[in-house]
Amino acid sequence: MAAPKTSTRTQVAIVGGGPAGLMVSHLLHLSGIESVVLDTRTVPTISTTHRAGILESGSVRLLVDSGASERVLTDGHEHQGIFLRFDGASHRIDFQKLAGASCWLYPQTDVFTDLHAARDRAGADLRYGILRSTIADLGDRPRISYLDAEGEPHEVLADLVVGTDGSRSMCRDHIDGRQQYFREYPFAWFGVLVEAPPSAPELIYTRSPRGFALISQRTEAVQRMYFQCSAEENAAAWSDDRIWDELQSRLAGSDGFQLKEGPVIERTVLPFRSFVQTPMRHGRLLLAGDAAHTVPPTGAKGLNLALHDARLLAESIELALRKDRDEALDDYTRRALDRVWKAQHFSYWMTTMLHRAPETSDFDERRQRGELATLIASDAGSAYLAEGYTGWPHS
Repeated sequence: MAAPKTSTRTQVAIVGGGPAGLMVSHLLHLSGIESVVLDTRTVPTISTTHRAGILESGSVRLLVDSGASERVLTDGHEHQGIFLRFDGASHRIDFQKLAGASCWLYPQTDVFTDLHAARDRAGADLRYGILRSTIADLGDRPRISYLDAEGEPHEVLADLVVGTDGSRSMCRDHIDGRQQYFREYPFAWFGVLVEAPPSAPELIYTRSPRGFALISQRTEAVQRMYFQCSAEENAAAWSDDRIWDELQSRLAGSDGFQLKEGPVIERTVLPFRSFVQTPMRHGRLLLAGDAAHTVPPTGAKGLNLALHDARLLAESIELALRKDRDEALDDYTRRALDRVWKAQHFSYWMTTMLHRAPETSDFDERRQRGELATLIASDAGSAYLAEGYTGWPHS
């Protein structure tokens, strides 16, 4: 005989327990609203899936002011600028001078760890490693059914469902009348983690005749680096020496700059894609983060958009559930997509300015170099980049 289904009643069921879902849950808790967080992944899987993390000043304020993380200020690294490198020379974009703001180097895994710890301290209902989840009755009384790790059936009944289940979201498929917008790119990033000291105090965005490269940091002993490659590239086919030769050639210049080398401890190919789905709400379901939109990594916007969505969504849910203002849920899509499309443009602009497309002609090559030369020679142009990168601090 099948085991009886265990039923839980809550105000908000959150499908997806990464940074976006946990931030929604955390902010709702501060407003006195109950939630249950569900995720097919396990906590160790999420906390060991290494991703870069550049946090805008607004994202840092949200983490700190909400009580989710003080560690971002002690373990994160404040960067007051970046370097643009082309024609063999580096040019610094001073964020503080141009925009009065900074960004912080703080890995996404650390953001997850901090948020998970905050929710755990508060006794939150966090359910990781679930199986075969389904969603029903979104127009009236939402219900999520699933199996736990032992195969036992459960259901969660909620007033609202939040879909923060990432770029392969199942929740987005429940949005009726949805429109989807795509942009595919003819290249990817070859990402590596290396055991080496930092090669520069801040990130270096490089445009070379061989293609784009990004030199980032992780710790004093481990660094994150990327270079443009084909989307079909086989990461396992690249030896350490070949990787370093490619990176050094893209950074080479008359100034003699050299990367500090060491063993490559991780290598992967990261595809590029821009995606937006609208609306971000249908019935009692609302989307946030990668479930609704993804951006190329060039502009460092993905995690920041997810946290921004989480803040707006928590505000809308509080108004709807505590003050009977359901119109706040209707307005959520407009408010969220206003920033999403700004970030899409910024990411697209950074990507097309710095990457070499397969069909790049001599004209295109010279035009891109002219664009970069104009940018670094203009305070107005440099300020646009600084404001976009740090998150439009005055908007």
